Amino acid sequence: MSPLSGHGNPRSAVLQLLIAELLIGSVGVFVHESGQDAVTAVFYRCLFGGLFMLVLGCARGYFRGLLDDGAFLRGAVVSGVLLVLNWVALFAGMERSSIGVATLVYHFFPFVMLILAALVQGERTHPADLGWTLAGFLGVACSADPMHLWHTANTTYLIGIGMTLLAALLCGASLMISRSIGRERPFALVAIQCWIGVAMLAGFSSTGVFHAGVHWMWLIGLGVIHSGVVYVLFYTSYPRLRVVTIAVIAFVYPLVTLLLDYLVYGNRLVAVQWAGLALIVLGTLGVNLKWRLRRSNTLHHADAGT
Repeated sequence: MSPLSGHGNPRSAVLQLLIAELLIGSVGVFVHESGQDAVTAVFYRCLFGGLFMLVLGCARGYFRGLLDDGAFLRGAVVSGVLLVLNWVALFAGMERSSIGVATLVYHFFPFVMLILAALVQGERTHPADLGWTLAGFLGVACSADPMHLWHTANTTYLIGIGMTLLAALLCGASLMISRSIGRERPFALVAIQCWIGVAMLAGFSSTGVFHAGVHWMWLIGLGVIHSGVVYVLFYTSYPRLRVVTIAVIAFVYPLVTLLLDYLVYGNRLVAVQWAGLALIVLGTLGVNLKWRLRRSNTLHHADAGT
């Protein structure tokens, strides 16, 4: 059993997951306020997150016997490479569009997982799930503000949307691997992924960061909070909650991001983007909660496991 698993009070697990989603919703603000490019921001996210995980993991014995599990280590390395590239693409997308728009487009990754599960792992996909996936994809298209794209054809904005879609693809692929190998060692998995990021990006991080300034507080927070505290909260709450609860609480993340993007930077969504958000929410809940349409056209859902 994972050292992070447990059977505590479900209410405390809900509170932990809610706090985690509230915290992760601020990741874009931390990246922007750090003033660093995407690669540098991800490098220090991985470095400070990896140090946090290393200290806590050694103190609690989460890494015992890790070197003897070759299959886990190989999977962790591959998923780590994909996850780090996903972070770089996402932060680059935020730089070129906006934090709120990029977050909405990024939430196509659950549907990527569904598609990959069918294509790569041969999992059977219910026709209704394909319908919900299509709804989610339409939501992503709306969230990118197609009228803005049509009238302005801003190359930077287009690149930002493209980078964010790439991030969603990489995230979906990384999570597919993590799902299959990380059930027993989720904490070790995240720690390895962080240190893979350090190894990958060490030679590409900007040297302009080496001066005294408040940017260090944002970078430390990005690592400790968003790659440390948040993941500890995620993995301690998931085993004690039903999929239904996790799926619903997950939407706190984009909502917090949109709110902060408006309050801090004055970016607001137009009507078509709100419609896109609604379609993403509907599609994701439809897939996760196994909603089906009976012949009487009444909506019901299958019981999702925990």
